[in-house]
Parts: sequence; structure tokens; C-alpha cells
Amino acid sequence: MPQSHSPAGLEFGPRRKSFDIEAALATDWHGGNPFRTAWFNSMSMLFPLGEKFFIDSVCHFTDQVEDPQLLAEIGSFRAQEATHRLQHQKYNELLCDLRGYDLVRFEKNERARMEWANRELSAHRRLAGTVASEHLTAIMAHDMLTRKDTLVDADERIASLWSWHGVEETEHKAVAIDVYLAVGGTVKIRRLAMIHSTIFFFKDTFRNLCIMLQLDGKLWSPRVWLSGLNFLFGKPGILRRMFIPWLRFFRKDFHPWQNDNRHLVDEWQREEERAQTTAPLSS
Repeated sequence: MPQSHSPAGLEFGPRRKSFDIEAALATDWHGGNPFRTAWFNSMSMLFPLGEKFFIDSVCHFTDQVEDPQLLAEIGSFRAQEATHRLQHQKYNELLCDLRGYDLVRFEKNERARMEWANRELSAHRRLAGTVASEHLTAIMAHDMLTRKDTLVDADERIASLWSWHGVEETEHKAVAIDVYLAVGGTVKIRRLAMIHSTIFFFKDTFRNLCIMLQLDGKLWSPRVWLSGLNFLFGKPGILRRMFIPWLRFFRKDFHPWQNDNRHLVDEWQREEERAQTTAPLSS
């Protein structure tokens, strides 16, 4: 019996890209808005440790997967996530060097929690956490790629990095859950994992955001927080728009490819090809 439930013909792998983001990271690169800039920078801080956890939790079960298609997808998932980890590690180190942040401070809580999970939780529960986290990143990617207002006015070099990341999250969004189903994961544990993952994702993101705003001298600015809350919950309301897709995860028969959004990958690829053909030649 096939264990992969991906659409027929889906193939994906890592794209070896480079991003010239150093100059932009020294600024409030998201349209000069300190909250929006700190929001994305704060999320980036979570990815290097998180991506390693995701890779480890999925690959732990490779020997229990018999479907060649799913085995191939696990390999592609691992390669994409490893590339994301490297790009965001570079992003985070540059950001901290340029803005006087302490990378160890940002990673401290997440690192301790990952160590606890690896020590105290079963492999199935760690995989359930990855399934939930992959859905969070997938629905954020879908919203970002569908609604162009998420990165409007952002520096195009950093926006390009986030769009690339979103495209690859879309491609491999079902690998973790297909492995989870293949090894007997339950609906109950999957649902509980989503509650826990959501709490810790936003707890860590807001913690990092507050640290950044404090170091930049903008933590207590009403204007900054009003603009930020509007961005998250008002207009465009990027978190408000995610609520219904988030709820769908709790359906008993949930699967990420019930939303077949491969057209977003195709659109991004066409835009990349147009950008390459129209880019001025270097002298």
C-alpha cells in the first residue's frame, strides 16, 4: 500500500540559492517598520534549531517506511530543511553582528526545550510535534505566497529569501504527516501536538520580538505596537487570516494536500525565471 499521499507527479528538492542580505539586515528592512522587521527576524531565530529537530524526528522512522515514493520524499524533505537551516543560520548570525544582538540569548529557551523533548518524549510524540509545526509553516507560506501584502514594501532581497522558503515548505508540507500515519500516529496526539506547538511557536516569536524591540529602544512605543497589532490581526491581519486553515488541522481526516496549492510553486518559479531573464548583465 502506498504510504505517500502526495499528488501524482509531485517532485521537489532543494534549490541551491544565495541571498545578498547583509546590507538590508542592518536596517528596518520591512518598509522601515520596526515591528514587521522584528516579527520576521524573530521567526528566523527559531528555524536553525527547529529545522534540525524536524529532520531528526522524521528520519528516525525511515526504516519503518516501505513506500519508495515516501522514502524519496523524506530525502528531499531532509535536503530542503537542511538548506533552510543553513540560510537562516547565516541570516541570524549576520543580524546579530550588525545590530548588536546576542544569538545565544535568542536560542536559549528553544534549545532547552528541544533537549528536553529529545530526552523525555517518545519518538512518536516528537514526530507529532513536527507534523504540527510543518502545518504552521505551510499555512503561513500559503498566505504569504497567495496574498502579496505580507511582504509589501519589504526589501526585495530578504523578501526573496522568505518567498523561497515558503515555496519549499509548500512542496514538502505532507512528508511529516505521511510518515506519522505510516508508523501508526494517532489523531489525539496529533491534535495535542498542534496546541503545544502553536503555544511555543508564538511564545518564542513574541519573546524574541520583544527583546529586539527593547534593544532597539522601541519596545514601549505605542505607535510601533499599534502598527504591529494591525499587521497581525487587523489589516492585512496575517495571523487572523490563518485561523481557519489552522483549525482544519483538527479534522479527523486532515491531510495537507486537501489544499492542492502547487500552482503557487509554479507561479513563483515563473517569476524567478522572468527575473533572471530581465536582470541587467554585470559588466
